[in-house]
Amino acid sequence: MTAMLKRSLTEDAQDVFRAIALIELGARMQVLESELTLSRDRMIRLYREVKGVSPPKGMLPFSADWYMTWLANIHASLFYNTYLFLKNEARCSHLDALTKGYRLYLEHCRHSETEPVLDLTRAWTLVRFFDADILQLTPCCRCGGKFVAHKHDLQQNVVCGACQPPSRAGKTKKAAAAAKQEVPTIAEAA
Repeated sequence: MTAMLKRSLTEDAQDVFRAIALIELGARMQVLESELTLSRDRMIRLYREVKGVSPPKGMLPFSADWYMTWLANIHASLFYNTYLFLKNEARCSHLDALTKGYRLYLEHCRHSETEPVLDLTRAWTLVRFFDADILQLTPCCRCGGKFVAHKHDLQQNVVCGACQPPSRAGKTKKAAAAAKQEVPTIAEAA
């Protein structure tokens, strides 16, 4: 009887630590409820303790099409390939691969000085879309890397968004404003 009680306390403590890690990475309540066995009230209390505010309400992302835009696709492909490596090669559990993969994704964004496109909830949803056979990894015919694609899309002679970005890629208002600040005007040069 004590062995069962000790085991359940250990599992409970592990779930608490996992919940804290997920909350710190920005997980929504739906993610916590799906991945952990703690009660909802306990997760809400944990969320308030870690973040200092109540958990946000609202629906989760639900469309696989979001991952098909060129920038989201590059980030999703980076994250999912990392997740798969951790799960298959490093033999991490699903939850450990998710959290470690997401941390590595954030670290890569920080080192390359790019803004992260995926939040943890979108990364978790991406994994669920793969598990449900909605999405697949398709090899790029130019670089050979595997990128996220719809399950029933054509798979031959497909080029990823990194090798062939759309013509307006990177031409956001923020990028234009940054370029404008870097180029001195004629009045400043004189």
